[in-house]
Order: sequence, then structure tokens, then C-alpha cells
Amino acid sequence: MENGGDEVKKTQLVEARARNISHNVRCTECGSQSIEDSQADIAILLRKLIRDEIRSGKTDNEIFKKLEDDFGDAVLYEPNLDGFDFKTTVVFLSPALLFGAGVAIWTYQWYREKTNVHIMALNLIRSVPLSPNEKQTMLNLITPPKKPKNALLSWWRRWRSQ
Repeated sequence: MENGGDEVKKTQLVEARARNISHNVRCTECGSQSIEDSQADIAILLRKLIRDEIRSGKTDNEIFKKLEDDFGDAVLYEPNLDGFDFKTTVVFLSPALLFGAGVAIWTYQWYREKTNVHIMALNLIRSVPLSPNEKQTMLNLITPPKKPKNALLSWWRRWRSQ
């Protein structure tokens, strides 16, 4: 009789573990229900798989890992937070990276304007003794053309006119 009591306890333990695991696994067909609550065919098969895995001696974490490997991390209600997920990191850091790239491009263009060859040539000409007429001619030749105030808008207009 004692052997029968052990079998009942073992069955109850397997059933309790299976229900606990099943409540934490999302049905792949329904999406909004756990496999414990769902009556879809896949949910019934997954409940049977979980019970078989428990009877074979696997731990809860091993079963969760197997389900995650087979169906992806969306099958678990509580995602695995132990590992480093590169994709998620890229998604969250991409705005900062794009902002940094924009600042770097703007800084480079600003620096390039400040160290422009035209400015250095103008400074050189200003120090050379020339007549006012020669000086004005040289300044007109070396001075770069004025940039439009809204370069993006002018680029857009040029592109549309093509």
C-alpha cells in the first residue's frame, strides 16, 4: 500500500510542476492564453511534452530552455534576462548613436569651414601690400560664395527641379 501512496505523490508532484510550467508558457496559436488555459491542439501537445520531460527527470529551467529554443523567446511570459541580447541593445542605443553621428558630421563641417583654405588665403592677401583696386580684385576672386541659409531646402529644390 505504501508503494501506491508514493506513486500518487509522485503523480501529484509531476502534475503540480507541469501546471506551474504550463502557466508560464504562452500558447503559440492563441497568443494571449497560457497553454494551461488554452484548448488548442498545440497547447495540448505542449502540456503532454512538458509532462514527459518532467517524468524523464529534467528540471524546470531545462524545460523552459527547450521550449525557448524550439519556439523562440516569445513563448515564455517571463523572458530570459540572464543573457546579453545584442539586438535589444542595438534597438535601444540606435537613437543615441544616430544623434552622435549627426553631431560628429556637423562638427566636422563646422571645423572644415573654420579651417578653410579661402580664409587662410584671405589672411595672406590682407598682409601683402597691394593697391586698393588689386586688393578688391583678389578678395572677389578668393572669397567663397555665400551659402544659402537653409541648405537642406535648397538641396530639395534642386533635386525636385531635375
